[in-house]
Amino acid sequence: MQNKNTLFGILAAILLALACANPLGTPVPQDEFPNVETVVAATLSALTATLPPDAAPQTPPAPVDFAPSLLPRSMYFLANDAAQFAQVFRLERDGRTITQLTSEPAKVTEYDVSLADGSVVFVSNNQLILINADGSNRRAIFDGGAVDENNPFLTRVNSPVFSPNGETIAFGHKGLNFYSVASGQSNRVLEDSLDDAGGGLVIPRELYWPETYSADGGKLIITLGYYEGASSAIYYPNGGGLVRLANEQRGIICCGDYSLSADGSALYAASPTFGMFSAGMWRVDTNNGNVTALLLGDFDTNPAEVADNPFIAPDGQLYYFHASIPNPGDMINRPALQLVRSAADGTTGRTVLRPETFALMNEALWAPDASFVIVANAPNEQVYFGGAAQLYYTDGRPMIPLAPYAESMKWGP
Repeated sequence: MQNKNTLFGILAAILLALACANPLGTPVPQDEFPNVETVVAATLSALTATLPPDAAPQTPPAPVDFAPSLLPRSMYFLANDAAQFAQVFRLERDGRTITQLTSEPAKVTEYDVSLADGSVVFVSNNQLILINADGSNRRAIFDGGAVDENNPFLTRVNSPVFSPNGETIAFGHKGLNFYSVASGQSNRVLEDSLDDAGGGLVIPRELYWPETYSADGGKLIITLGYYEGASSAIYYPNGGGLVRLANEQRGIICCGDYSLSADGSALYAASPTFGMFSAGMWRVDTNNGNVTALLLGDFDTNPAEVADNPFIAPDGQLYYFHASIPNPGDMINRPALQLVRSAADGTTGRTVLRPETFALMNEALWAPDASFVIVANAPNEQVYFGGAAQLYYTDGRPMIPLAPYAESMKWGP
């Protein structure tokens, strides 16, 4: 899942600025995986993924016996290749073997994986490109043309998302679009709303791009982007209905940092940062858009309850990262969080699951059964995207390192 708290830090700036695949990827054992450079800010420009010279000594992880099925599925992620362009990689179920799937002459900015057959769709050079599961059969399926550098949101292709059956790809380009894999045709169903301020300046009133489908494909959670800030809505592909959120209570519920219940009826979102928006955790009824605050951290709450990366497990238990901290009366950013579990209300039976604290977590990917979570930990406070991918079991077993750098982690089929 993408971490809203790192993304939102640049979201306002992005909106204000508004702003050839490897045919057969070769598996690479992790100990031979290239020394991937840390990417990032909004453009994925290369930064070094090493600890600062004055950092505290790190304790080497205990030796780990990697089983053939360490992971329940293969894991996909973005990382830089030898030419320092972000590409799509796949970590196999053994937790060691890494395969590079794309070899584009420009950075891959976003991607998604079909849970139906493992196909990968990605954005590079403002084109939407589709490849087979093994990286073969590369074909450009949509071209957004040249990007308007003064108003990039006018022409930018972004956020491709496969439907659960793999037959449709939702994506953003001048609004919300659907591409039919079978027919090769795309259709725009929601048009971006813009204001022409004159002098070549166009201001976004409301932008639309997709984030995630419900398991049955009946609902699509989308982001609503504004000149400052963002929100979410529930779009119904069959019928075209749009349900907006109600009573967000200064929450920032957007940008893919949330978890849908198995039946798609509830969405859980959280934020560990407050300032322009409040911190806390919220439950959204996706049938009507009503928002319920489960935890809250704001200027007038003491202590401040902050949370991040919630996951509602199949058994109805809620897993998330949490801290209850004295309110400093000022903005809170990157507090030290602990991994916890509670009832679905976020409070009842809350139990700390591990002793570690997470202050540099940029994103997290949960096991489907919540038995573990993979965290991308940044090397320092200046890196806001991706990091070292490390697996943490929720039953307290030792941490397992997976990859030196991973961003935008997703499960494959």
